[in-house]
Amino acid sequence: MDEKEKEMSVASQEEKENVPSASTVHVTDIAGATHKGHIRQINEDHYLVIRFGRSLENLMSNLPEGILKQDYEVRGHGMFVADGMGGMAAGDVASQMALTTLIELIITTPDWILSLDKEQDLKTVMQRMSQRFLRVDKTIKEEARRDMTRRGMGTTLTVAATLGSILLIGHVGDTRAYVLRDGRITQLTKDHTVAQALIDAGVNPNDPVSSSLQHLLTAALGALDAEIEPQVERTHVQGGDQLLLCSDGLTKMVDDATILKAASEAPSAARACHDLIELALAAGGLDNVTIVLARFGD
Repeated sequence: MDEKEKEMSVASQEEKENVPSASTVHVTDIAGATHKGHIRQINEDHYLVIRFGRSLENLMSNLPEGILKQDYEVRGHGMFVADGMGGMAAGDVASQMALTTLIELIITTPDWILSLDKEQDLKTVMQRMSQRFLRVDKTIKEEARRDMTRRGMGTTLTVAATLGSILLIGHVGDTRAYVLRDGRITQLTKDHTVAQALIDAGVNPNDPVSSSLQHLLTAALGALDAEIEPQVERTHVQGGDQLLLCSDGLTKMVDDATILKAASEAPSAARACHDLIELALAAGGLDNVTIVLARFGD
């Protein structure tokens, strides 16, 4: 193993056992990887992959056979990528705090909603996601005020949660979520950057002015004074899909078509993450690069 491979942190897990029968779509392969790149002294990116769920097993009863299932299980996955703002104080601390604070908020929620068949339950989950983003933003700002050495720290955050075929996205900043389906790559998140604001106002995406402002964020957790308005949306995944979350260390180095090709040709999610990071490094590796990739089956 060479030094470059040692610097790349890769984790993966195949999800092939104990698949809940009620779910028609499930994660079959999931992986994450990160690298500090060629320029940065430290890695300010953090990622996290979790599995969550609820289960009930029927051990014994005198109820007539067949009235109850032998066991009940609902299981989903959460994927998180946070990119500490380069050049800001303690960007690595901010991205770490974003993930740990969010998990604490989830764990302390007394009533987990794991059935999203009802519209009201789905709305409640999406409202909670928005509120948690606001709480994370507040927590990071409070820490920056408490510790002078961390003044100005901030981070992006992109979250994806899958439960069966339902996919929920929460997002602030310029980390991204994509779905790869039927030979196409579709960006699910919208960049919170000055460049994107200009594009929304009608400026050509290829205009040198907008291209030069891609690094300037209009929204982030912790660093900016204005209250954030996180993007929270729902969509669906289907068998054969791939869900990709990544920091801009990938997307500013590798175009969408190349990302699609590499992810589609890789034999596993772990290999796809490795190959995508190699592409970013070969293109210059100007920033930290982090990737989480999930593959779905029926």
